[in-house]
Amino acid sequence: MKFSSLQDKENPCSINSIALKNLSERDKKHIWHPLTQHQTAASPVGIVRAKGALLWDEGGNEYIDGIASWYTCMYGHSNDTITAAITNQMQQLDFVMFSGFTHEPAVQLSESLMQILPQNQAKIFFNDNGSTAIEAAIKMALQYHHNKGRKKATLIAFEDGFHGDTFGAMSASGLSSYNGPFEDFLLKVERIPTPQEDTIEQVLAQLDSIIANNDCAAFVFEPLAQGAAGMKFHSAKGLDMLIEKCQNAGIICIADEIMTGFGKTGKNFASDYLDNNPDIICLSKALTAGMFPLSITSCSQAIFDGFLSEEVHKGFFHAHTYSAHPLGCAAALASIHLLSSPEIIERRAYIEEAHKSFANTITEHPKVKEVRCLGVIIAIDLNIEMERYGNLRDQLYRFFMDRGVLLRPLGNTVYVLPPYVITNEQLEKVYHSIQEVLETF
Repeated sequence: MKFSSLQDKENPCSINSIALKNLSERDKKHIWHPLTQHQTAASPVGIVRAKGALLWDEGGNEYIDGIASWYTCMYGHSNDTITAAITNQMQQLDFVMFSGFTHEPAVQLSESLMQILPQNQAKIFFNDNGSTAIEAAIKMALQYHHNKGRKKATLIAFEDGFHGDTFGAMSASGLSSYNGPFEDFLLKVERIPTPQEDTIEQVLAQLDSIIANNDCAAFVFEPLAQGAAGMKFHSAKGLDMLIEKCQNAGIICIADEIMTGFGKTGKNFASDYLDNNPDIICLSKALTAGMFPLSITSCSQAIFDGFLSEEVHKGFFHAHTYSAHPLGCAAALASIHLLSSPEIIERRAYIEEAHKSFANTITEHPKVKEVRCLGVIIAIDLNIEMERYGNLRDQLYRFFMDRGVLLRPLGNTVYVLPPYVITNEQLEKVYHSIQEVLETF
């Protein structure tokens, strides 16, 4: 597989542009968008085509997808390898319900994942998306204790974490901008700060107090990087110690690898930086490279065994209609194949070094409060006060879009998490747009 085959520069005009004109206006009539205050929001941009690291809108404008469309399309949009896998699968088996049935793509995917997941993982449970992967994990943890005759109802989670928008996932999250109206309806959660190199002992002491004063069922965390919080990083050593303490206390540890999984932190999974493996791991986003909504909740054999019984009600009675969808499994299998390909490994290494080099050029700039890198992630905190979703942040977003770059700032944090197939020239253009921001805002 040549790198050139991962991305091409075909002309987007082959799309039926007449039929797709005025998407933005037509959208307003019926569509309710996520994370949007429609009273004040600008019209959405109508995208008609995508290939590699590029998006094209209905006016023919080109944008570099600097965040891989929420860290999903890591192998590039419309990747030929993945689209071929989906096409072949739909001609063989489009869909069958997963209760009482199985199929080759699901079995093969489980086998492939076991080759790259931490060694203690043994079983795969299929879901639809990141939130539902977390939801299943939390329910597994709560029922595991219930099946053992223990009532444990408290979750432990990091401050400022984000795990999704369904109720269990939202409970574990700590961002009030998402949770505000629902605080009275959520599960009980005790929060701790993320461990930094100089705060590990304080965080461990806080965890000790929580464990001593609560019946804790699970510790839910984003390993090493909190995405929605603004790509905040924390100590692998500290996280390892927290996991060890929780597991020694019989608390199930749930790693949310929905953002961090599949190579983004420099290793296949952020959990690979740890000595203590999580009991449960949640995967989505880059799992199918954005080609299909699918997620996975994997677990150790010990967790699975906690549901084995002659009593039917001790089974995990949780299901999604589209669980283990054959097309999604086919996309995931193709994605895992690409993840380990020499071309992708080379591109990941290049992006990581390019980020570090760019960070060195801007770290002393007066408009830069902090810059940090991890794998293919670079995050820049600007010395500018702004709301997470406010006018100044929106100006920043439009500034990038006007320059043909899709970046989605989280308040005053500008981050880049590009597709692995982004070209050197495209990545330089992304960096240049950030430099322009530093000189303009």
